[in-house]
Amino acid sequence: MIKTIGVSTLVASAIMFGAPAQANTPQLTLQEANRLAAMPLHCTEVEYPNKLNQVLADASQLKGPKALHPAFYGCFDWHSSVHGHWMMVNLLRHFPDLSNQQQIRDTLEKNLTKAKIEAEVAYFGLPHNSTYERTYGWAWLLKLSEELHQWNDPLAAKLLKNLQPLTTLMEQKYANFLPKLVYPIRTGEHPNTAFALSLAYDYASTVENKPLRTLITQRAKDWFAADKQCPLAWEPNGFDFLSACLQELDIMRKVLPKEEFVQWASRFLPQLAKTDFTLSPARVSDRTDGKLVHLDGLNFSRAWVLYGLADEFPDTYRHLRTVADAHVRHSLPAIVDGNYEGTHWLGSFAVYALQASGEL
Repeated sequence: MIKTIGVSTLVASAIMFGAPAQANTPQLTLQEANRLAAMPLHCTEVEYPNKLNQVLADASQLKGPKALHPAFYGCFDWHSSVHGHWMMVNLLRHFPDLSNQQQIRDTLEKNLTKAKIEAEVAYFGLPHNSTYERTYGWAWLLKLSEELHQWNDPLAAKLLKNLQPLTTLMEQKYANFLPKLVYPIRTGEHPNTAFALSLAYDYASTVENKPLRTLITQRAKDWFAADKQCPLAWEPNGFDFLSACLQELDIMRKVLPKEEFVQWASRFLPQLAKTDFTLSPARVSDRTDGKLVHLDGLNFSRAWVLYGLADEFPDTYRHLRTVADAHVRHSLPAIVDGNYEGTHWLGSFAVYALQASGEL
């Protein structure tokens, strides 16, 4: 069983992803990277329990997770396996001296083979499966590809080549789906449109896919440019791991010119600019409940949006770092508690938030 992280450990001897963060900001150390890395290392090869979430065309498709998804069969569901692999690549890229670095390398090389990725591509071609994992899993697959692009290592080049057919498929799916989505999906769970756009935008920027980046920029403006007074007080819903308001804020921060974004944000969430703005971390009543534990993820996703905002617009939003810090500190000690309902996915959200916190 994975041991619980002590918050005091997180602020000692920090190894940051960028310039030093403020003293009260939770920081990702090599020691904590080792602990967090144990989460995907454990779950990426755990086949059961598993939520396949598939549509069956006939009885021939009644197969086990590993047969259906030879690369991404672990971690309870496909998308969690994908971002578990992202997390391993991310941690190894930033912390090459991880104590379990060889095990991570072996796991990545075993799972992300050419043949296994081709099988994953084929799954999307089965009847009724073209929309599988739309758009949450699609976004994380692009995030994994982006991470491999950024990792200067011979293994990364090999894995990136193996992954390319699936990456290309996800690019095509975005290109086909976004133009015909009339209304954005504003939810705190997997279908959230703004979240999918945000991760895909980062990917498109990193790999210089200008058509995809242009499409995302235009669709974000189409859907969100006229929005104002987002009802942040209505959040969270009981099972949220994303904030509908803050995810929209995040993508618009990326696609709008700075001056235009400041004006838009002042209409969309004007309260954020007030230095006395507060937002209480979401409380989880039962971390053995796979839906209720989503709220730990909400605390991390809120935090990475607020860190990004404070980083890019310190004159207006510097105070939001304190709010983000409180969210990370609330959930970080609990996510390695041995309850698989959370441990199969929350590590990725924690690493994403901690990485954002160190970019100031």
